[in-house]
Amino acid sequence: MNDQRKDILDLLAEGKITAAEAERLLSALEADQPPAAVGPDIRPKGRPKYLRVLVDTVDNGEPGRVNVRVPLQLLRAGVRLAALVPPQALGRANTELSRSGVPLDLTQLKPEQLEALVEHLDEVTVEVDSPDAKVRVFCE
Repeated sequence: MNDQRKDILDLLAEGKITAAEAERLLSALEADQPPAAVGPDIRPKGRPKYLRVLVDTVDNGEPGRVNVRVPLQLLRAGVRLAALVPPQALGRANTELSRSGVPLDLTQLKPEQLEALVEHLDEVTVEVDSPDAKVRVFCE
């Protein structure tokens, strides 16, 4: 445990700050850390096998949690299968995706591009904090 984290927890234990204030301070402290130092769930280097999406929410005062672990092999297979879909169907799917606010062109997905994306996903952790939710997306 680093000194700053210990100081925050000491302030909380002494009653000088509230739990909510301690949580905000710890979150700010973690945001200043490089991703490799953020949490204990960091996996050893190697080829990633899963895309992980974690969502913690508070809805109407009730906590909620979503924990999705998608095998990257499934993504690879999906891209290969997309090559078998007729162009007219892909065009209609693109239209619906666009209408839903997802700017993704399925006709541009290529297996070799997916491999490059997977390679870079290994180095990326996306964290989004809002008053009602915390979202983390990473590979493991």
